[in-house]
Amino acid sequence: MANASSGGITGEKIWLDGELVPWDEARVHVLTHTLHYGLGVFEGIRCYATEDGRSAVFRLPEHIRRLFDSAHINLLDIPFSQAEIRNAVIECLRANGLKAGYIRPLVFVGDGAMGLNPADNPVRVAVIAYPWGKYLGEDGVENGIRAKVSTFARNHVNAKMTKGKTCGDYVNSILAKREALMDGYDEAIMLDTQGLVSEASGENLFVVRNGMLRTPPLPTVLDGITRASVIEIARDKGVPVEEASVTRDELYISDEVFLTGTAAEVTPIREIDRRTIGEGGRGPVTEKLQAAFFDIVSGRERKYESWLTHL
Repeated sequence: MANASSGGITGEKIWLDGELVPWDEARVHVLTHTLHYGLGVFEGIRCYATEDGRSAVFRLPEHIRRLFDSAHINLLDIPFSQAEIRNAVIECLRANGLKAGYIRPLVFVGDGAMGLNPADNPVRVAVIAYPWGKYLGEDGVENGIRAKVSTFARNHVNAKMTKGKTCGDYVNSILAKREALMDGYDEAIMLDTQGLVSEASGENLFVVRNGMLRTPPLPTVLDGITRASVIEIARDKGVPVEEASVTRDELYISDEVFLTGTAAEVTPIREIDRRTIGEGGRGPVTEKLQAAFFDIVSGRERKYESWLTHL
């Protein structure tokens, strides 16, 4: 393996602007526009080892479509087709010998003009793949995590434009996450500017009350691909789902609360703001949906085979 100084993340190859380059040679100039102003977009994608000995990327076309949607929202013209980026993801996984891992496509503005107008600076694309376990820990997936309601509000929908995964928007998430960690919690839950529950720092949120599953509606949250998958799985399993507003105190009196996301997958919350949620662990609805999700990504559930792109 290459010896890269990237916080323990390392590999053999990175796909950069149309070709695989050695890991340590995937460099950019210090005047890269996105580094200064945050105008760029990205995706987080997972590849899983399936029970038949193969590997499969979860909902790859949907992720790449969202990458292009994010770029369109931000007036970035990606110099590759969706098919080329999908192929780059597969190519990058194979080049790094990964049976399972996390994939980060990144679209960014290169160096050239400075100032708020990127002018004719090149739009560049990287795809990075590397091993990554449970984002919120194995124990968190099994027993639940502790969360706090952040003092930082989620950006207003007309400021952030919530349908895009824009690099600079995540400063908001970083501030909330760091605050939660410094206060002894695992994750932050963010309210929108009207005081309603929005999402966590990097995940969508679901609550369970009297057998009903509820999640905040799309206007103030990212249209999460894992979120959409869990909604479909729940309905297929007879669990009623509604997309409706959630108040802060409704979190406290919920029977269950859990998070969804590419990194977090399906992770229960056992405590919020020092209030125990339900029985203080992973609840039965969460466990059912979590088990179904992991059956799907491991290839054990044929009904959802179309969600998997095999290497």
